[in-house]
Amino acid sequence: MALTDHLTELRSRVIRIVAILFVSFMVCYNFGDKIQTFLLAPLREALGSEGKVVFLGLLDKVLTQFQLSFWAAIVLSSPLWFGQIWLFIKPGLYAKEVKLIRPFIFFSFVLFWLGVCFGYFIVFPFTFQTILSFGVQGIEATLSLKDYIVLASKILVFLGFLFQLPNVLLVLGFIGIVNSKKLSSIRRYVITGFAILSAVLTPPDPITMMALWIPMVCLYELGLWIVYFVVDPYQKRKSKDLETE
Repeated sequence: MALTDHLTELRSRVIRIVAILFVSFMVCYNFGDKIQTFLLAPLREALGSEGKVVFLGLLDKVLTQFQLSFWAAIVLSSPLWFGQIWLFIKPGLYAKEVKLIRPFIFFSFVLFWLGVCFGYFIVFPFTFQTILSFGVQGIEATLSLKDYIVLASKILVFLGFLFQLPNVLLVLGFIGIVNSKKLSSIRRYVITGFAILSAVLTPPDPITMMALWIPMVCLYELGLWIVYFVVDPYQKRKSKDLETE
């Protein structure tokens, strides 16, 4: 395809993704109260009878539902916009590459949802319990509905994308930027970087930090082994084919 054709195709896919997100936003907005109740459940369980969630401004509930609907639309419509991204990338690949990568498109969707579930069922309970256990006990907590909903939504989406690390390494491997030896050689630096990132993103306690750091390291190791078993043999076959030609 010529450059103009690529740009036309890109514009078409972007328009479709925007349309998907818009329709998903309208659906999520109609179920905004149920989504809010679901998202508030971990916080309410951690608070128990020692706190409450309030809205501080006249328009806070409305603005919160708008922002929550946007982030929920990204999560819930992920299979559709993942598909559009794949349809844009697919024409630029060889038939063998399509066969190799296609299973990982589904894998990418699964990883995205695993990241969201990991945040909701593991990170949130650990984080809330840890934060509320600091300082003097027996004091009622009053938390802003808007601040919590927006922050929690962003964290879940962030974790969903963070869990794409194995697929990112796979793509970089097919492009030829990395291989298993290179990934193995920089492993200790990556693990140290993940530790720093986990310390920045979580409260100052080792349990919550480890709850984020260990999955990040496991995702990197998973990506490394996928590159070793899938990408490295493919690159070797490709180089042999070029030599024979």
